[in-house]
Amino acid sequence: MGLGKGRTPDYGTIAGLVLAVGGILGGLVLENGEVRDVAQLTAVLIVCGGTMGAVLISTPATMLMRALKSSSILFFKQPRHDGSLVARILQLSLLARRSGIASIENQALQVGHPLLRKGLLLAVDGVDTMEIRRQLELAIRVEAEREEEDARVFEVAGGYAPTIGIIGAVLGLIQVMKHLATVSEIGKGIAVAFVATVYGVASSNLLLLPAAAKLRFRAAQSMQTRELIVEGVLAIAEGLNSHLIRMRLENFLEQKVGSPAGAKPAAKVPIAAGGSQ
Repeated sequence: MGLGKGRTPDYGTIAGLVLAVGGILGGLVLENGEVRDVAQLTAVLIVCGGTMGAVLISTPATMLMRALKSSSILFFKQPRHDGSLVARILQLSLLARRSGIASIENQALQVGHPLLRKGLLLAVDGVDTMEIRRQLELAIRVEAEREEEDARVFEVAGGYAPTIGIIGAVLGLIQVMKHLATVSEIGKGIAVAFVATVYGVASSNLLLLPAAAKLRFRAAQSMQTRELIVEGVLAIAEGLNSHLIRMRLENFLEQKVGSPAGAKPAAKVPIAAGGSQ
């Protein structure tokens, strides 16, 4: 999704998990319970195994593996380089105006962002701006669909987990009913049986569904960057001067990336700034 490889931990995700789990366990302790009351390996096995199996049945294995791989971004902030992209586009537009669109081919080949590189090369080849837009929008749509599929995997898992937890509770109750003769153990057995339900509901609402929401949020951020690239490439292909391109992209940044109402406008991006993004 991002342009750079450097990532920093997403302390919001980490703090959210710690706060949620800590609040639940803290409430349990305040009610004179013990953490070991919910530390049941059997319940973990039922909920995790059952949920994973249900997801595998409903989702192709390749999609599941891709979603698991993408889940790493839940704990790391994706670097945003929209300012550098604007500067790079302005630099290339200035060169194209001075020496012709063909003069940016070598620099276009060195651009790191695949969508920007593709758009610039199409412009260099003299492709019509409408066709450039169609090609870039097709690439954007395909990538957006993949990101939505990743989020949907976690959303589907979040739907299955509570039900699997109930199945675990029922299995525990079956074992309790088989030992009704030992009245002193009935209460303890019932308590253990419902731990699976806790795991199912907690994993769904504290991990799986929030993960799907975070993936969609990150996908929306990536979409904003891609739309900026499309506008920049089309501006270069149309032969607009750098001043007009700067106005278009800076307005775009203000609207899409956005700052709170009443905030100071972003500083202007120098035309010659930026590396080979």
